[in-house]
Amino acid sequence: MPSLTHPSSFDSIRPFEPNELPEAFERLLADAQFRSAMAYVFPDIPFPSFAEKLRSCRTSMDVQKTFAYPFLAHLLETASKGGSMDSTAIDPSRRYTFVSNHRDIVLDSAFLAKFLIDNGFSTTCEIAIGDNLLSLPWVKDLVRVNKSFVVERHLPVRQMLEASKRLSAYMHYAISKKNENVWIAQREGRAKDSDDHTQQAVLKMMALEGEGDVIDRLKELHIVPLAISYEFDPCDYLKAQEMQLKRDVPGFKKSAQDDVVSMQTGILGYKGYVHYQCAPCLDGFLDTLDRNTPKADLFGIIARRIDREIFLNYRFYPNNFIACDLLADSHQLEHHYTPQDRSTFEQYVEDQLSKIDLPEKDEPFLRRCLLEMYANPYKNHLSAK
Repeated sequence: MPSLTHPSSFDSIRPFEPNELPEAFERLLADAQFRSAMAYVFPDIPFPSFAEKLRSCRTSMDVQKTFAYPFLAHLLETASKGGSMDSTAIDPSRRYTFVSNHRDIVLDSAFLAKFLIDNGFSTTCEIAIGDNLLSLPWVKDLVRVNKSFVVERHLPVRQMLEASKRLSAYMHYAISKKNENVWIAQREGRAKDSDDHTQQAVLKMMALEGEGDVIDRLKELHIVPLAISYEFDPCDYLKAQEMQLKRDVPGFKKSAQDDVVSMQTGILGYKGYVHYQCAPCLDGFLDTLDRNTPKADLFGIIARRIDREIFLNYRFYPNNFIACDLLADSHQLEHHYTPQDRSTFEQYVEDQLSKIDLPEKDEPFLRRCLLEMYANPYKNHLSAK
């Protein structure tokens, strides 16, 4: 069996190499569901032209520039008020592991790839994606064509440790040997209530491989906390609905179809303004830590630092302040918004609530869930200050 540092040990999880792309393209082009999805996403491109353009791509970066970049640019024009990223705190000539809060299944990493190009980076990022989203073979092919690597989940304990070590080794390999950036969410799954906190398990996985002690291993990954701020979350009502189902239905778990609906809603729904803010790389902070700190404490310290950087770097919109005031039944933050802003947001909340179809719909609970999604980032920002 190859060692975890040998490239062949990553074959089951890594993105496709250039020599593997032609075969993957043919599998995709022959798949009826893929053809249908592409006809929906690119309605103005006849399928023979689409197939010709896809086959002409030599690398995953070619695929991203040919298809993903123009699609995302169009999406920002039609389903948002515009998007931006401030990366002045980092050096575009270096490679980083971006650890971000997680709002949207697809777009969090997709927009990052676009913004990296816009901000002068010579490459985009490899994307950590859970295998729970890859139940369809063509979807797994598509994400691996698009520079994604697979996070294996829900394995027996012994296999899970091996999978975590392989994932950690691959991230180190992508940064140090492939000269790629990496994106990974700060936690498994989206924070449904936008109360964003880094799971120590993510950091522990990242430190399983590499050279030296925990601090050295994490420094090898050049971690950059990334704050993602959407003015509107198109999936907010779906998240609220899921929160009631988890409250009321013992053992409730989302289906694969639920994930598909969330992906479609998140991609196509209206997002308002979109902003990404890069905090400074954590390497300098890691150098200040006492290397004799017990590991259990050390991971907590680093997780809290990432949280603090994300909290401090959110961008706020009137919705965030209005949600805080509505929850507190006050006008304390009204200097951040107009009466019209408040009226518009209150109507937006009612409209989103009307989309929720549950047999025993708990409107007060659901309304509170929706408001907390918009209020929690500002609350956390205040706590970090």
